[in-house]
Amino acid sequence: MSDTTHDAVILGGGLAGLCLALQLRGEFPQLDIVVLERRAHPLPPAAHKVGESTVEIAAHYLADTLGLREHLESAHIRKFGFRFFFSDGCSDLAAVTELGVSQVLPTPSYQLDRGIFENFLGAEARRRGIDFRDGVRVNRFTLGQHGAAHSVQCSDADGRAHTLGARWLLDASGRAGMLRRRLELTRDNGHRANAVWFRLDDRIAIDGWCDDSDWQGRCTPPERWRSTNHLCGPGYWAWLIPLASGAHSVGIVADAGMHPIETMHSFEHAQAWLGVHQPALARAVAARRHTLLDFAFFRDYSYSCARMFSADRWALTGEAGAFLDPFYSPGSDFIAIANTYICRLVGLDLGGRALSAPARLFERLFFSFYRSTLALYRGQYPLFGNAEVLPIKVIWDYAYYWGVLCQLMFQQRLDDAALFADLAPELELAQALNQRMQPFFLRWHALSHGRNPRAMLDQRELPWFARMNATLHDALDDAALRARLRENVALLEGLAATIVERAVADGGGALRGEMHDLARARQRPVLFAAA
Repeated sequence: MSDTTHDAVILGGGLAGLCLALQLRGEFPQLDIVVLERRAHPLPPAAHKVGESTVEIAAHYLADTLGLREHLESAHIRKFGFRFFFSDGCSDLAAVTELGVSQVLPTPSYQLDRGIFENFLGAEARRRGIDFRDGVRVNRFTLGQHGAAHSVQCSDADGRAHTLGARWLLDASGRAGMLRRRLELTRDNGHRANAVWFRLDDRIAIDGWCDDSDWQGRCTPPERWRSTNHLCGPGYWAWLIPLASGAHSVGIVADAGMHPIETMHSFEHAQAWLGVHQPALARAVAARRHTLLDFAFFRDYSYSCARMFSADRWALTGEAGAFLDPFYSPGSDFIAIANTYICRLVGLDLGGRALSAPARLFERLFFSFYRSTLALYRGQYPLFGNAEVLPIKVIWDYAYYWGVLCQLMFQQRLDDAALFADLAPELELAQALNQRMQPFFLRWHALSHGRNPRAMLDQRELPWFARMNATLHDALDDAALRARLRENVALLEGLAATIVERAVADGGGALRGEMHDLARARQRPVLFAAA
């Protein structure tokens, strides 16, 4: 048995844990960091872990904060944005409404092959001097009391036992949730949905599903396959995500009450379910049945957590803490947010600062972001097949994300208590607007006419929307950031008013008078022309 003491021991060397180790090393080169990972490296490409799609915060975090841009650009796929087809029961994608961009927006995001990426992260961690130990089983751990060090007992691939002391114990163990389960921190968040997924060792070229020349010419370049493609219907969406290894990730995410997991919890059941709901995808999968790499499912995948960061020098990140929903791919965003707060706490500790107040502040902010994002999903799946309402909800959800949370992350102001205090009225207004808009979308859905015209709703044709994306990387000083946030909240207020006007025109008098206070909004961002 060997006994050693370290500044930080990270339980789990997947995406969350290795990214945390790299961020800690970058900010505090003097730290002695150990990462303990159960799986042996190298990992298999493609058939490894789900969670391949990244969005703007995660892409920025990986590329800029961690300095991994060259690897992302050379070893993974630059994403052609999110794309949605309202194709329930339809074999011809050209015959339904499509939501997406005709050209890639300026701020990059990526499709990650998790096996390739996590192998790279492990090698990069070692290259940067991090003690990354794969093939290690954590047997037990003890949390230190009254400022004492934590203790971790583990065994390596050869069965040798080790005891590690740790000033910081950081749980990135994924759904195993070692600390969360030990401390009974898991909380029900009220969101009931299931997911199944599988990987096929072949490219699914969605661009070849239709030979309609008009449909083919709507995108430049004509590479829809690079998008995170969503095939949507009432209560569900199916994903198509390409991987750099040449494989394709396919998944179904569904409201648990509308599409029970028992209808799709094996490959054969999932294939039959797709045959009813997404026949074009079912045909593509059937033609590649012999290339099946894996199949898995999560029942009731979404959960919250009572604590994330402690002044006793422990913290949770990634799925070891809380998980929302795969729609909009927020998982790696919240890894970035949690890891950033953990690094701030470690920095304060290195400076001899008390941790109680900042740990409480960071936790309050983290869960504020979590609850605001949860509102995008909870109870919303019934409208996912609505080609009139969901495209407008997507525009709202993007604007809320780009306008507020992305600004705080890109400008490195997640922990700026003075900024949050000064802008409290505006930030609270934005949060309140989002909390009001989400149930409004459901009421509109109940009254809408279900139109699903043959059309592409091109997000690039909304100038304000494309501009929000293009300016995410602007370098802003303090005054400019405050002005930007205030402008974005005013834009959200105007966007809410525009959406309500659209819904009233579509749903008739039943929605008239709702959210009437929005009439004072100064801005009125344009939306797609009504069908």
